[in-house]
Amino acid sequence: MTDVHSLLGDEAKDLLTHTAQGIPKEDLHLPGPDFVDRVLTTTDRSPRVLRNLQSVFDHGRLAGTGYLSILPVDQGIEHSAASAFAPNPRYLDPENIAELALDGGCNAVASTLGALGAVSRRYAHRIPFIVKLNHNELLTHPNHYDQIMFGTVQQCFDLGAAGVGATVYFGSEHSDRQLREVTEAFARAHQLGMFTVLWCYLRNPAFKKDGIDYAVSADLTGQANHLGVTIEADIVKQKQAENNGGYRALAFGKTHDLVYDRLTTDHPIDLTRWQVANCYMGRTGLINSGGASAGHDDLAQAVRTAVINKRAGGTGLITGRKAFQRPTTEGIQLLHAVQDVYLDDSITIA
Repeated sequence: MTDVHSLLGDEAKDLLTHTAQGIPKEDLHLPGPDFVDRVLTTTDRSPRVLRNLQSVFDHGRLAGTGYLSILPVDQGIEHSAASAFAPNPRYLDPENIAELALDGGCNAVASTLGALGAVSRRYAHRIPFIVKLNHNELLTHPNHYDQIMFGTVQQCFDLGAAGVGATVYFGSEHSDRQLREVTEAFARAHQLGMFTVLWCYLRNPAFKKDGIDYAVSADLTGQANHLGVTIEADIVKQKQAENNGGYRALAFGKTHDLVYDRLTTDHPIDLTRWQVANCYMGRTGLINSGGASAGHDDLAQAVRTAVINKRAGGTGLITGRKAFQRPTTEGIQLLHAVQDVYLDDSITIA
């Protein structure tokens, strides 16, 4: 097992022993082996959706725990193939993406329609596929930072996907259209028996003020999560909160003083718990993103993110560039280290 204490360094005691403030764990619907039976069978999801969700929870090293470790590789569109794959060009071949997810013990692999379609007959029955339907295409000049549909839900169903994913850039000038498109796509996915994953990201230059990026504030990301579960996302992907007070600093929207005075603190576990709370108190699982690769400290940063997510009541991590932008053996080691956090019974819910 991974030496989590060593990787956390000086933060180990604080992160591993913190007692949550604000939202008590008893109020949350927490991950567990029976999560589908205990929480999701009360919903309007069809037996086929429940079956596909259960298949994801039953796959990989985290099978039977109620936690998820997902490999996402859609950055060839989002950031350009050169930006994503130059550090390790072998992942230009989608077969190697599927193999990394398998060897890395992941619950599922999330990628583009083209990538998963290219290898679906060989791998769709071996690891659950999540097809990312829309993307921010950055070849347009000047960039317009929009999410465009690159495929249909029917195509995802036909290639054997267990679920579909999409992004809404909440706060952007295009968010209303994206929300309508994704709502329609998610409804169709549920009709066909696939589950849904929403990348609930914030995107607006106005969210940055005085050198602070409030696109990762607990209050604003929490509201994005709440909008995501409203359109029946089965899993919400969100950047882990790094600060709070976005509504106050930007002087817009509506909030409540209790969000800052009682329901959260500045501790990262409490900030992330507010994100979980906005996912119907955990009825929809929150997975945090692993973030970009920063180099030598990627392993420690990924483990730190996982510890915060787990102790906050989250459902797991979706880790891409930190894994595939390095030699394969190191990428597998990093994925296993993240999974070890969720397998470690001594790391408890705060």
